[in-house]
Amino acid sequence: MAGKLLDYNLLVETALRGAVREALKRVAEFGLPGNHHFYITFRTDQPGVELPEYLHERYPEEMTIVLQHQYWGLEAHEDWFQATLSFNKIPERLVIPYAAITAFADPSVQFGLQFRVTPNAESRPAMATPSPIGNAEPGKSEDAADAPAGEDAGERKTGDVVALDAFRKKKT
Repeated sequence: MAGKLLDYNLLVETALRGAVREALKRVAEFGLPGNHHFYITFRTDQPGVELPEYLHERYPEEMTIVLQHQYWGLEAHEDWFQATLSFNKIPERLVIPYAAITAFADPSVQFGLQFRVTPNAESRPAMATPSPIGNAEPGKSEDAADAPAGEDAGERKTGDVVALDAFRKKKT
């Protein structure tokens, strides 16, 4: 470690992804409390992502799912989570590494995180950094047919996103 600088971006990245993991672990064990629900946007082209081929063809780069009403069998592991969601009334099992997540939001409490993920990272988990997005919406859909699984696009809410860039020293 001598001579090397601390990689604070990596430390913050690890902590924020850990918060997502812990939230999913609690929901896997106890269910969603109150009005909590999650929008999770992820890169479908990342190593470790498993989804049916027809969904990968429809969403070759990025996809948003909603964990609210129509999901089953949520399992949160150390590096990835999996759940079954309904797509046009067809249950499909998805496996998503935390490193593939580009946005995580819980609109019921106006909480959100957004990450930048390196597309097609091969050798190690994708490095993501918190990104300021203000009140931006995690994911988008053009009509109700494209709404995330288990959710009507008209019900979508947005909230504040935690951005740590304001605390970082600016390069000159």
